[in-house]
Amino acid sequence: MASPGNPAFPGAGKPATMTGVSDAGGAAERFTADERRALSPYFTNLDDDVFALRNLPEVVKGALFARYSRSTKSLRRLFLDEFLDAVPAGPVGGAAVGVERADRLYERVLGDYGDDSVAQLGAAHVACEGVSNLLTKVLERGRLAAYLEQSTRYVPYTDRPGGRWKYLVPSELDGLPLREQYVSTLDDAFETYRRWLEPAQDYFRRRYPNTAGDSEGVYRAVIRAKALDTLRGLLPAATRSNVGVFASGQAFEALLLRMRAHPLAEARTCADRMLTELRKLIPAFLTRVDREDRGVRWSRYLADTRRGAAAAAERLLGGTAPAPVPEVALTDFDPDGEVKVVAAALYESSRLSESQLLEMARGMNAADRAAVLRACVGDRANRRHRPGRAFERTGYCFDVLSDYGAFRDLQRHRLLTMEWQELTADHGCVEPAALEDIGAARDWRLVMERSRELHAAMARETSPAAAQYAVAMAYRIRYRMQMNAREAMHVIELRTTPQGHPSYRRICQAMHRLIADEAGHGAIAEAMRFADHSAVELERLGGERASERRRAEPGRAGTGDRSSSSGPGSGRTPRGT
Repeated sequence: MASPGNPAFPGAGKPATMTGVSDAGGAAERFTADERRALSPYFTNLDDDVFALRNLPEVVKGALFARYSRSTKSLRRLFLDEFLDAVPAGPVGGAAVGVERADRLYERVLGDYGDDSVAQLGAAHVACEGVSNLLTKVLERGRLAAYLEQSTRYVPYTDRPGGRWKYLVPSELDGLPLREQYVSTLDDAFETYRRWLEPAQDYFRRRYPNTAGDSEGVYRAVIRAKALDTLRGLLPAATRSNVGVFASGQAFEALLLRMRAHPLAEARTCADRMLTELRKLIPAFLTRVDREDRGVRWSRYLADTRRGAAAAAERLLGGTAPAPVPEVALTDFDPDGEVKVVAAALYESSRLSESQLLEMARGMNAADRAAVLRACVGDRANRRHRPGRAFERTGYCFDVLSDYGAFRDLQRHRLLTMEWQELTADHGCVEPAALEDIGAARDWRLVMERSRELHAAMARETSPAAAQYAVAMAYRIRYRMQMNAREAMHVIELRTTPQGHPSYRRICQAMHRLIADEAGHGAIAEAMRFADHSAVELERLGGERASERRRAEPGRAGTGDRSSSSGPGSGRTPRGT
């Protein structure tokens, strides 16, 4: 069935070009007859790049996805190389028991009582391989799911499977002369990235010699990560990635409804392919997605509201030039935020109403309020020790204008409210300071200029949505991050750790300062004691050293392929870029 609401979007109804279907990224991976026999019990298909996992222990699926984010290999190849020997003899669970009866029961419960929560009780693991970086953000938008994404910080994009660079050619370009310019421009961007990767590593080896006596493995991984961090802005938003998703039936339903209403053909096509695979595992939970009176109507509503909001914005805001703003601005906060957090901190241990507690908190002096918050925070031994929900009583809204690479990382914090505008070349781009010393500045600027020109041409001839594929990740995108103080603690402390990328470290360091200075919430900012404002030059050094120490611990198995240095688990949501 065609995706609903498609007439709202340019190029609607045409299939997206994706790995295994397109001529732009190489054919889907092929397996030998023996490999197919080994894989077939555990994957819903062996010939497409969208597939689900089945008949595997949960711990194997989790570990497999964890390796996925930092490996150059496909998920099925990783399974063959590193996990096949770890699975029990024969599929887990055997034949399905009572599936038909359960399906009927689910349909009756949902139809008669509307109990959507039943759909939270079935789940599946799905892999989407070779999707664009634009689509990764669509896949990862939902809150109630877990995601792992291939990392541009640890996986170099220098290989050419099938003789083609790893980027997607959107179907919106089919039949247009502009397609040739698109391919030429993106080929040049990838070739520039490849050409300067080794010189960048040479430069950082000279600048940061291994004087501390780290092992060759640690030192090599740190230098390569530094070079990849520096050059990733050359890669376009069309760059292909692999995404693993674990979600309940309800979360998958919501995701598919959004994707089927999306303006990008790639998203709509991927939704149909995911639905095909999910129905092999949890069909009862997805019966409404393509029903005319349910999912189709729902997706049409989403498409219509998107189109209506865009029309209103054009009518009321068209022609207004963006005003200059800082990279991070605190646009909203509650001046009484600390008072409210103090009242909330006392609420559970008292017998008083919130209004009474608020009145008493306002009457306290600053020292008493700070003492309450210190008691609430306690002795935090590490950043994972976070205080309770009292810190959710106040919040902050930040308007951010950063490079697309930093946005990709920060977007994945799903518990906060994140809204973003379309990626364009209108806000300019960032340029790493090391480029001049490396010698790559001129080539970098040529890539940025060609990206800008291609984006403008695609916006005219296809649509602003499809034009995003052409934009290099060094270009800035505007987005809004709204979060309570407890989530702010998590985001700021995680994203300022020394191993973080310099772009998002700088953003979150600014957030911390704004909470303390502009909002005047000094006690809340003080509670974020693991916010790191230090200057770091080799970001991954501490993480790689810690990884090596853990690997050396007695009884710990090796991680297999080290082609994409794994580093310590960060606890971020989700892990990846």
